[in-house]
Amino acid sequence: MTRIHSDLHRFDPVTVIGAGTIGLSWATLFLAHGLTVRLYDPRPDLKEVSEQHFKSIESTLTLLNLPSKGFESRLTLTSDLQQAVTGAAVIQENGPEKLTLKQELFANIENYVEAHTLLLSSSSTLPASDISVLMKDKSRMLIGHPFNPPLVMPLVEVVPGQFTSHEAVEDALVFYRALGKAPQHIQKEVFGFVANRLQFAMMREAMYLVDEGVVAMEDVDEIVKDSIGLRWAATGPMLGMHLGGGQGGMESFMRHLGPTMEKSWYAQGNLKMDEDTISRLATKSRKSYGHSTIDELAQMRDEKQMAILKTRHK
Repeated sequence: MTRIHSDLHRFDPVTVIGAGTIGLSWATLFLAHGLTVRLYDPRPDLKEVSEQHFKSIESTLTLLNLPSKGFESRLTLTSDLQQAVTGAAVIQENGPEKLTLKQELFANIENYVEAHTLLLSSSSTLPASDISVLMKDKSRMLIGHPFNPPLVMPLVEVVPGQFTSHEAVEDALVFYRALGKAPQHIQKEVFGFVANRLQFAMMREAMYLVDEGVVAMEDVDEIVKDSIGLRWAATGPMLGMHLGGGQGGMESFMRHLGPTMEKSWYAQGNLKMDEDTISRLATKSRKSYGHSTIDELAQMRDEKQMAILKTRHK
């Protein structure tokens, strides 16, 4: 029998809205930590999709030292929103990244939940202040944005809206920490929050260099893994800069390399995601990675990420 963390008792049961990649990963994490889960999605194949997911994720759960079986009694699948959210202590929403849809969804959810229910959205760009605009009580609604897949990746960006209460923020931090995550309180709403803004900035330049024929797609991966990826896994970018300045720290780094960095910023590509660009890069990606299935590549990714995490924890 799975033992539930003492801090999780008051957050049980949990409703997961949306049975896509993120929603199923969240549901797996919640179940593996002993929570009761209602999984809501109007899709007609919800049962089949869920069964296939839980079957395919067993090896990852084993690598994480989490139970991989025996969830059935604590998992309810439903296409009825009222049934899914009534009595839930936590809602983790994972619907499409469409503002009007999320606004209407949370306004509807509010009709069926208790005043203390923690309302979390996995939105990767849309702020809680915008999502909650149709709600009467906005104090318990905020962003809990994971890095994909949430089952494996430690980060959860906790981003309150303009009307989110301090208590809701603290509850979200306690909830995610009890699940073994590493939540970070993002103190100001900004489009894309923090992790994606950093990621997208590097992705733009990487795609530009590949599209211009400067470097092969798979070689970009190796360059990053063997340099900044390795360094940042240990220090992150800011401490990395501070150490890069030697005894003078970050100030020395900026004075020495600041002009070079600024010059590089102006030289970086401004890639446009039009159809021609997408087609070119998609063709190159199939050439680089088409020898393996997506599931095989994802399994390899998860195994390597977990090995890095275990080493880092030591």
